[in-house]
Amino acid sequence: MPAEPRLDPIASLRPRRPITGMAAVYLPHTRDGAIDWTGFESLVERTAAAGLTPAVGMDTGFVDLLTDAQVVEVLGRTRAVLGGGGFVAGAFVADRPGAAFEPGRHEAAMARVQEHGGVPVVFPNHGLAAVPDGELPDAFARLAGAVDRFIGFELGPMFVPFGRIFPLDVYAALLDIPQCIGAKHSSLSREAEWQRLALRDATRPGFHVFTGNDLAIDMVMYGSDYLLGLAACAPDLFAERDRWWADGDVRFYERNDALQALGAFAFRAPVPGYKHDVGMFLELRGWIGCSDPPVGAARRPVGDRAVLARLAERLGVR
Repeated sequence: MPAEPRLDPIASLRPRRPITGMAAVYLPHTRDGAIDWTGFESLVERTAAAGLTPAVGMDTGFVDLLTDAQVVEVLGRTRAVLGGGGFVAGAFVADRPGAAFEPGRHEAAMARVQEHGGVPVVFPNHGLAAVPDGELPDAFARLAGAVDRFIGFELGPMFVPFGRIFPLDVYAALLDIPQCIGAKHSSLSREAEWQRLALRDATRPGFHVFTGNDLAIDMVMYGSDYLLGLAACAPDLFAERDRWWADGDVRFYERNDALQALGAFAFRAPVPGYKHDVGMFLELRGWIGCSDPPVGAARRPVGDRAVLARLAERLGVR
């Protein structure tokens, strides 16, 4: 790996840079616990219409709670709604603590996404988290052979118990894999993401660092693109914010501040509860009919709804 680049965040600001935005699509449920497929399809459509790339089957889509049949239905319905439009999707392999890495299952999950027209995001699991650091580059190089393109994914343990942030030399190895077009970074650490941006700029400028830092969504100012759960709440407002940045429009800053206030509230500890807040916000907007999360998902206090309503008013959508 090349020497670690010197960090200079101020010098790395990228005014007027076009931003590639991806929004993790929420998977709504009815009050009896069934998946609200009509609501899901409408959210996919709204995301694409706003100009963002829908990201389905992610943490925001409760991928760890879905059956294989439901995963296939998510992919099929997404393809049908978009009619050939682009999307990305989590390639998740369910396993248990102590499980060994099973590359064949990951390859099959990635190929399934590609067969439906999407770009797979290699979702972490217990087996992948157990692979020693020194063996991770070879593991990803093998998985790359299953598809034409894929996105890596660093997910911190504050999101899931099997989360893992890679050492910087492992991240550098991802940049050497041609099929890996980018990687989502969800450590919630600005410094770690700045390190990845500096490394990217020095070695492979076309590689996408997709910020997953819902507590610092202004990382786009420094060269990150994004794949955010927070963007599920307001793909329309994120897309407009991004256009303002590209145009040099000062309205970017106040819109970013208001969206960040929503992110700071929704993504407070315990972080997994953010998905319930996303559901409540979407229900407040009238975009879904029920915000109840599925069985097994974290819940927020009822009082969150009043705070979310005030945040929606600040954003002008309530």
